[in-house]
Amino acid sequence: MVHTDHGEHFKKLENELKQREYEIQLLTETTQAIGSQLELEKVLEIIAKRARVLINSETLLIPILNKEFTEYTYSSGDGANIDEIIGETLPLDFGVCGWVWRNRKAWWRGVLDELSDEERNKWENEAGTLIMVPLMGRDTFLGGIAGINKVGGGEFTENDLHILKLFAGQVAIAIENAMAMEKLEEAKRVSEAYQEELNSLNKRLVSVNNELEHLTLYDQLTGLPNRLLFRDRLQQDIYIASQQDLFITIMIIDIDRFKEINEALGHEEGDKLLKEISDRFIRIQGSKGTLARLSGDEFAVLMINANNDMAIEQAQVFLDILEEPVQLANENVSVTAKIGITQYPEHGDDVHTLLKHMDAAIIAAKRSKESIHVYQPEKDDTTGRLVLYQNIRQAFEQSEFLLYYQPKIELVSGIMTGVEALARWPDQNNGYVPTEMFISVMEQTGMINEFSYWALDTAMSQRVEWLREGMDLNISVNIPVTMLLENSFVSRMQSLLEQHNDVGGITLEITENIFFSDYDRLSRLMNELQDLGFSFSIDDFGTGHSSLSRLRLLPVSEIKIDKSFVMDMCGNKDDEMIVKSTIELAHNLGIQICAEGVETSAVLQQLNHWRCDNVQGYCISKAMPAVEIKQFIKRSLWIVATTMPNNLYFDLEINE
Repeated sequence: MVHTDHGEHFKKLENELKQREYEIQLLTETTQAIGSQLELEKVLEIIAKRARVLINSETLLIPILNKEFTEYTYSSGDGANIDEIIGETLPLDFGVCGWVWRNRKAWWRGVLDELSDEERNKWENEAGTLIMVPLMGRDTFLGGIAGINKVGGGEFTENDLHILKLFAGQVAIAIENAMAMEKLEEAKRVSEAYQEELNSLNKRLVSVNNELEHLTLYDQLTGLPNRLLFRDRLQQDIYIASQQDLFITIMIIDIDRFKEINEALGHEEGDKLLKEISDRFIRIQGSKGTLARLSGDEFAVLMINANNDMAIEQAQVFLDILEEPVQLANENVSVTAKIGITQYPEHGDDVHTLLKHMDAAIIAAKRSKESIHVYQPEKDDTTGRLVLYQNIRQAFEQSEFLLYYQPKIELVSGIMTGVEALARWPDQNNGYVPTEMFISVMEQTGMINEFSYWALDTAMSQRVEWLREGMDLNISVNIPVTMLLENSFVSRMQSLLEQHNDVGGITLEITENIFFSDYDRLSRLMNELQDLGFSFSIDDFGTGHSSLSRLRLLPVSEIKIDKSFVMDMCGNKDDEMIVKSTIELAHNLGIQICAEGVETSAVLQQLNHWRCDNVQGYCISKAMPAVEIKQFIKRSLWIVATTMPNNLYFDLEINE
């Protein structure tokens, strides 16, 4: 009997030893298997399979906590019914996993002895079928390893608990490493995606910058250098000529009657004429010197190493090539021009002086009816700009200037919300002196600030009168850069407001070149004026150097897209892209958009499709005297209310 007991005891020890050896082998193999594996899903899969065998459970599950420690997900498992469980997410306070998390200790049958009567009654039914040990990383709780139902029945033993704890301690670091690698891979993917997006944005930025540079330096209709590039080329030519003792000839070519042709046949035909003229001039000029378009009907030519006789001969060639009629709107239209000539160094040795004398030469040509006029210092300074300035000064003192008002329409409602004040100077032939002409002289002679204060005073008086009549119309007034930056400007504007009972509703329109000024000072002045009740609009946007991102930092409430981009945008892909992009970018920055130069219903409908805020142009109305505004509002409201689809002026031609 004793021998039998010893034999059974020996056999039991031998079986336990074999079981320990098997467990050690399994732990070792598991450590080796996951040691080189960094993919979290694979690591959890290996752990689940080995752990189930280790404790001989029917089902093995691995719940993993989220990073907020609010819920857990059964991320992996092995054995019976796992397809129904894997991927399920539960709140942390639900089930045994929550108990393990709160108590930071393993769960098994033996835990029941440590519980209160209430808790024991709650968990007793589950205790014999479930074992779970926590997975602890280096300094955080990862989740757990849970075995459900012992194979063959029975309960999980204390030995199962110890071996599973040992196993969890070994694999926890591998899980944490795999999690870290997964985060690293995700960060890498995010970084690569970000880098790819950044590269794409950089390419787009380079493309846009190149396009903006081209738009800044070249005329979009003809492709010729614009005034800015022309000045730069002149500066370069002056340097070359000064180094090599050469001459420079500067010609300005002004097309006769272009405004009349443009108004009679329409801007589309006017653009066609300008394109044909530029093509003819390019054929003459070739690669010699510089040919530029300075403004609507003005072209300019730079030539190095030309004397006076050569310049006049070349000017005549330009006039001769215009003799062949151009077919516009099924009509043959003949074109003539005036040419003013100035030369370096005879008529000046710097850009400013030469361009000033170039302007004097073309004015002298127009007044004397000469086709070609070479600048004459002894005569042109008195017969040119000086005489014009004297006439302007006299007209101003005698109150001959008027303010006309061009309606601005809110597209979403079709309602007139404001006007732009535009200066008019009646001439002796019941017409008007070209605005560009007298404004240019005012700017060059320093009279423009005085004139602008008059315009502001007049506009405020008109707004007060309209308010009395029940018309709350915002009035936009153009002001020059020099005026805004005057030390006394803010105080003078405050005085004007006080004179007009703090009327408000005045928008100051400023051009893009204002951003070449002292930016900090500009920002301070604009904010002070905003506090007084003034708002700001950027006029002729797209023709200067400002950027939308910089405008965002200033109190600018509106951007006016220059009419040169708007008028032909339905037939010009470049203009279309510029207008659409400007609208989208401005809206992203919370800035309103107004499109100038809206002349056709097609342009109006496209602007509405792009959600442009406000429009103005001949399709709505030309500028009109203040007394006609009230009647215009009545007519336009009736048309909007009764005939216009979607409250838009798609077919409205007020001026016809």
